[in-house]
Amino acid sequence: MNFPIDAVRERFPALELRDEGLPRIYFDNPAGTQVPRSVADAAARCLLETNANLGGYFPTSLAAEQIVERAHRAMAHFLGAESFREIVAGPSMTALTFSIARSLARRFAPGDELVVTRMDHDGNIAPWLTAAEDRGLVVRWVPFDERTWRVEPAEIERVLSSKTRLVALNYASNLTGAVNHVRDLVRRVHAAGALAYVDAVQLAPHRLIDVQALECDFLTCSPYKFFGPHLGVLWGRKPLLEDLYAYKVRPQTAQLPWKFEVGTPPIEALAALEATVGYFEWLGSMFEPDGAPRSRIAAAFTAIEPWERALTRSLIEGLARLRGVRILGPAGDYRAHQRVPTVSLVHERHSPIALAQRLAAANVFVWSGHNFALETVRQLGIDEETGVLRIGLAHYNTPAEVATCLEVLEAAVSA
Repeated sequence: MNFPIDAVRERFPALELRDEGLPRIYFDNPAGTQVPRSVADAAARCLLETNANLGGYFPTSLAAEQIVERAHRAMAHFLGAESFREIVAGPSMTALTFSIARSLARRFAPGDELVVTRMDHDGNIAPWLTAAEDRGLVVRWVPFDERTWRVEPAEIERVLSSKTRLVALNYASNLTGAVNHVRDLVRRVHAAGALAYVDAVQLAPHRLIDVQALECDFLTCSPYKFFGPHLGVLWGRKPLLEDLYAYKVRPQTAQLPWKFEVGTPPIEALAALEATVGYFEWLGSMFEPDGAPRSRIAAAFTAIEPWERALTRSLIEGLARLRGVRILGPAGDYRAHQRVPTVSLVHERHSPIALAQRLAAANVFVWSGHNFALETVRQLGIDEETGVLRIGLAHYNTPAEVATCLEVLEAAVSA
């Protein structure tokens, strides 16, 4: 299967921009991706043509209501949900997790236990620490294995007990790129009678998510990290969401998912969200033109994965040749299936900040620091103030861009 990289890049106007003659190389993707023109156009069209609040009987309000529902239906296709009523939109994954953690904590009693991992972004740790503090709950910590870079089932089972009420874990690390065996972990969590809350933010841009197959209870993701608007999305099992207390104003409906979406929704962002899923359908239609929306989305990821794996392999092999570089995450024997294309490193002589600045001078955009993976850098013994250098690829990136990044780094570490 030949990946249509030229057709893909034509959809993203930001990829054509230059600064002082230098093309922009977006390797900052784990923190937020660029968007197709269709996504920006959808938001603009909503603001210009259907800008109204919900609940009216006039054309703009009726159209806005349709936009909101279509966006939820699109995300149900994207995640493999049974119903759009299982999709909750909010300002960010972190905000949604704080909200749901607060609601869930009402069901827990002092002494009940929550489990968090040292592999997670703080957006899937701090909400549970706060809930524990508010309700007198006990927090159990699970490390990740520094050989496999995953949370291993044995470590989860070591902390599970009859008091465990919820386990929060991630699908893929935003620092090491390592991918967890989520379904296996979820089954062990359920065997202990606990709920499984999955952060899929870093996996969503790279692989197809199927919430039914994962068997988890809640799953979150961030559309702005898979070529969409600044929103968070939470999927939850309908019976759980129906039963869960919602912090809302009194006039707010008790219907799903609206009872969790308090206030006026960001309608233009939801219009952009529908267009985001539409982008994946467009890409998938190049390989499966007659498929249903979910099938086209699946076809898009089937095309994306090998392209990204080839890019990541080139990046990791190039980094491995640089003296003094330590790659954090699956790299030995190129374990591509065990990671997403987020690659972090440290150098024995050069700080991540200095390397990031050197790359920025060449218009290669990367991140340095802990990237909100506080517990990950702490477990690895890395100074959280300096953190790591993080290079994150997406399917619109090219081999030439990887080569440029490696050339700049080679010059930097050789100095």
